[in-house]
Amino acid sequence: MASLYLSLGTNLGDRRSNLETALALVGRRIGTVTGASDIIETEPWGYESPNRFMNMAARVETSLTPVQALEAAKKIETEMGRTAKTGKDGYKDRIIDIDLLLYDDLVMETPELTIPHKFMHVRRFVLEPLAGIAPELEHPVLHKTINELLKEN
Repeated sequence: MASLYLSLGTNLGDRRSNLETALALVGRRIGTVTGASDIIETEPWGYESPNRFMNMAARVETSLTPVQALEAAKKIETEMGRTAKTGKDGYKDRIIDIDLLLYDDLVMETPELTIPHKFMHVRRFVLEPLAGIAPELEHPVLHKTINELLKEN
């Protein structure tokens, strides 16, 4: 079993319910949810919108490969009503967003998937919830803990 860390976010509809539904589906389709952070409310990152986000992090024990976990996460997003991740002008509002952050201490980069997530270390909305469940977890490339990365943001 591998430890997979996810970031979940939403800024449309019943945001709390969106996160609860996504987390339940993650538990049924990706693996056992062994940790879930508090939910924080944040401004959109990388674009402007009047709709604030609710974000959280989760730790999942999984037997899926990273690519299988990504495929399962994308399917959950689609079933919940998620359309394309970005629009022609960049990021856009979304019902749900599930990002794979870390998978054990794996480092990989393919056209479909980069682990660790390439922006996690500069996104406070990712680091803050993640620090709530794994403050001493070390980023396998930067060799800093989540708490250390959070203090830098």
